[in-house]
Order: sequence, then C-alpha cells, then structure tokens
Amino acid sequence: MMGPVDRFVNGTLAEPAPAAPIAKGSWRLLLTHIKPRKWPLVAGGLLGFVGGIAGLAEPLVAKSVIDAFGSGASLTGPILMLTVLVLFGATLSAAGTFVLERTAESIVLSARLGLVGRMLRLRVPDVDRLKPGDLISRVTADTTLLRAVCTGGVTNGITALFMLAGCVVLMGFMDVVLLGVTLGVLAVVATMALFVFPRIGRATTQAQEALGEMGAVLDRALQAFRTVKAAGAEERETEAVRGAAQRAWRKGVTAAGWNSIAGTATWLGVQLSFLAVLGVGGLRVASGTLEVSALIAFLLYLFYLTGPISMLVEGATQLQTGLAAVTRLRQVEELEVESLTPGEPAAPGGTAPAALTFTDVRFHYTKDRSPALDGVSFEVPAGSMTALVGPSGAGKSTMFALLERFYEPDAGSITLDGRELRDIPLPGLRAALGYVEQDTPVLAGSLRENLLFGAPEVTEDEVAAVIARTQLTDLVNRLPEGLETQVGHRGQMLSGGERQRVAIARALLRRPRVLLLDEATSQLDAVNELRLREVIEEVAATTTVLVIAHRLSTVTSARQIVVLEAGRVRAVGSHAELVAADDLYRELATTQFVASGEAMAGNAG
Repeated sequence: MMGPVDRFVNGTLAEPAPAAPIAKGSWRLLLTHIKPRKWPLVAGGLLGFVGGIAGLAEPLVAKSVIDAFGSGASLTGPILMLTVLVLFGATLSAAGTFVLERTAESIVLSARLGLVGRMLRLRVPDVDRLKPGDLISRVTADTTLLRAVCTGGVTNGITALFMLAGCVVLMGFMDVVLLGVTLGVLAVVATMALFVFPRIGRATTQAQEALGEMGAVLDRALQAFRTVKAAGAEERETEAVRGAAQRAWRKGVTAAGWNSIAGTATWLGVQLSFLAVLGVGGLRVASGTLEVSALIAFLLYLFYLTGPISMLVEGATQLQTGLAAVTRLRQVEELEVESLTPGEPAAPGGTAPAALTFTDVRFHYTKDRSPALDGVSFEVPAGSMTALVGPSGAGKSTMFALLERFYEPDAGSITLDGRELRDIPLPGLRAALGYVEQDTPVLAGSLRENLLFGAPEVTEDEVAAVIARTQLTDLVNRLPEGLETQVGHRGQMLSGGERQRVAIARALLRRPRVLLLDEATSQLDAVNELRLREVIEEVAATTTVLVIAHRLSTVTSARQIVVLEAGRVRAVGSHAELVAADDLYRELATTQFVASGEAMAGNAG
C-alpha cells in the first residue's frame, strides 16, 4: 500500500497508479458527498422527471390534433390540452432544475468546508511537501466540478434514463419497425461514445492537475512578491506562470475535444436515425401500412429523444469530469490528520512553569539525509531560561518542531513534567507552549486580531499589559486606527522588529507554561533588543523559557546554555563555564563580542 510520503512527487500529490482503485474510491467519496443531500436531489429529479413525462405526452396529443384536422373535428380541445401540457412540463422542469442547482451548491459548500477543515489539520510533514497553490485549486476548482456531477452527472442522468425508457416504449407502441431502425442506428453511435468517455476522464484529470500546478507557480511568486521585484524577476516568473497556464490550456483543449466528439456523436446519431426513419417510414406510408399522423408522431418522439440522449451523454461526460475532481479530493482525504480532541484542558498542569527533558532523542526528516538530531539528551529546569546555540543546521529549530509535535521523534523521548509528549492531547500540549517562530509570521488583518490570534478570550487589560511589556505602545499610538489598523498581507505594514514584538506579545497572551523563542530578537535594534532581553528575563521568573539564539548577547544571562553541533549536544553550562571549557562556544563568543566591540568603537569614533 502507498504511504503518505510515497504519494508525493516534487511537492505535488502523485496520482495512485492503478486506475481501478481510483474509480472505486472516487465513487465511494462521491457518494459520501451526495448522501446527506439525497432527498433534495430525489425531489429535484422527480420534478424534472414529471416535467419530462408531460413532454412525452405531447406527440400523442399532436397526433390527435392532426387526426382531428383530417376528420374535420374541433381542434379546440386537443390544442388546449397540448398548451396545458407544454406549460405544465416547462414549470415542473424549471422547478426541478432550481432544486437540483441549489442542492448542488450545498454539496459544493459542504465539500469545501470539509476539505478546508481537513487541510488545516494535516500533519506538518505532509504540508511541507505540498504546494499551497495546488491545495487552493483543490478547494476551489475541483470542488466546483462536484456541482456538475451531482446534477447533470447523477440526477439528470437517472432522469434521462427513465425518460428514454418511456420514450422508447411509446415509440414501440407507435411502430415496432421504425423503433428497430432507430435503435440500430443509435447502438452504433453509443458504441463510439463508450470509447470516448474514458478519455474524457483522463483528459479532465490532467487538465485539473495542470490547473493546480499553475496555481502553485503563481502562489510561489505572490508569496515572495517583494523578492521577485527586487531581483527584477517579474518576466521570468510571468514566463513560468505562462508555461503552466499553457499546459493547463492544452489539457483543457484535449478534454474539450473529446467532449465535442461525444456531443457530435449524439447529434449525428439522432440525425441518422431521423433520416433512416424518414426513409423507411415514407415507404411504409406509401404502401399504406402506416398512417401519416403516426409517422409524424414517431418523428416528434425521435426529436424528443434528442433531449434524454443529450442528457445521458452530458451526464456521462460530467460524471467523468466529476470523478476526476473527486480523485484529487480523495488524495487529500487519504492524508493523515492530527487528532484534535475537543474539550481538553487548555494547558495540563495549570499555568505553572513546566520542566522539559530530552532523552536520547533521534530524528531524521527523510531517511536519505543525515539525522537532524542524533541522541540528544538534556534537561530544561522549570521557571528558568535555557538557551540553544550552535551553527546553522545543528538541530535547534528541529527541537522546537518536536516539542510542538509537528514531527514525532524516531527514537528517544521528550517529557513535559515527566509526561511523554505523545501522551498529552495535542490541544492541551500546544496550549501549554508559546511559540515564536524564526520568521515571525503576522497574518493579514488588524493588529488586534494578530495579538488575540492564540488567545481570543483575553481581556483588554491583559492586552494593554503585554503591549507595554513588549515595547509596542509607540507602535499602537502611531498607527492611524490603533489596534484596529490593518497590517497588510504577512504584516507588510510593519517592520521586521515590530513583527517580532507582535509575535512575542501574541505568545505571551496565551499565558504559556513554556515559551519557545526562535531567534526572537534577530531583527531588533540594540535598544529594543536590550529592553526585550529584560522582558524575557522577567518572563523566565514565572515561565520556562527555551530560546534559540545566534546572537549570544541575548542569552549570556541564561541559567544554562546548550551547545549543539551536527545534531548532538556538545556542551551544557553557563556562559562563563562554556567560554572557559568549550572551544566552539568560545569561538562564537569571541567572534561576536569582538565584532560588537569594534562596531561600538566605530560608532564612538
């Protein structure tokens, strides 16, 4: 069986190889979307069916009109009946169409909400391999195709089958010979159509994949919009999007071509049937074995037959299209999600600072790479500050990812107050942790929304206190609408240092038991860095603080410093102890503090 990792190719969900399992699974997933709305679909289908039955009676009434005209009888009754049938059938058909379209929109809404809810609960390793633009395409374009498959593909198709059966029965009642001629021609055309339908499905799947790829390419450029402009890469990125768009266009044209062939085959079948019936029927009328009115009624039924046949062909086409989309939705449905148990305590152990213990922790991002952590063991005392330092790639940020359980260790254990992290429900664990990421993401929205993102229930007094502690007062006063000011996409209206302080304030408002700071002061100037260091030291008196730092000036006051190299713990101690005992730390400290001293001397001069 294919695992989650095996289903990815170059950051895109790979198509499972066997075609049969895809169809089976897609049908099952399609039914899960349809089942909750089955009764409205049945109601809409019945309305359309009854409207179609009214249409089936029209040729018989038309025959009575012709017979009355030939015999000199009154035409008022038959014409009035024909008018009523037309209006009745049209009204019911319109009502059925509305019910089906409304139900289909509800199915699309439900699918989108379910898909988004699942995507946001996917495991971090899977999302790391995905392309956001392709995921967005699955939520928007692929779910839209469910509308067509639920109306034209399923309900209209079933309705068309009943209408087709009723029409064939009535045509047989009119003349069995002409019915045989009609079915013979249509059987040949149907064989051609059956050859086309699987190709429509494959072409549609490829078109949707290409559309998702185009979305992924465009999303990449928009996510790095300023970088693209600064590098003068607008034309190159436009060309990349153009290439993806052209691939989507080619696949779409292929699907459109097969659709055209299916539609043309339907039209051709009806036209050939009409010619055959007209020729054979004309000979039978001339020989006196068939009435003219019966031939006209039969031809009317033949024209009427165009509707159900077109609906069937269109339904089969839309079904292939919809199943292609459902296959892409199913790939997301198969990915593992995190278990978020509702009603768990906000933070196990209350708000008291927690102790952490790493015991022989080993972790690989992928099996073909060297370990990110290779037997890491150390303790983080409660209510103190512990710093992680070392060269890039030493495994510092990986530890934070394991603490948040974005990833699970391959071996060893991590405990919070003696309890294995894997035994703590995720909502409770993450409520106990305040995490400030290295790139300090700020979301589009107001400053208030960003501050309250992790703790929407906090009071105004708590917000004001945290703003003061993180040196954000001047920013709030300067913004035109204060806390209600929109900060722009990814917080572009704020400076790098302001985004860092917002992220720290957001974490503090959660009242965490453990505060994780990943390069939390890297974009601050010297004055604000000093003030924030004081805040962190103050927080460490009531909260366990674990901080990653490349700038050692921010962690010299830490109770302990853990030096990492190549995924292993090299040394543990205070700043003074490590300067005296560890060559790597001494080199880092000497380099940084000498550089800092030269910079200060230069400024003084």
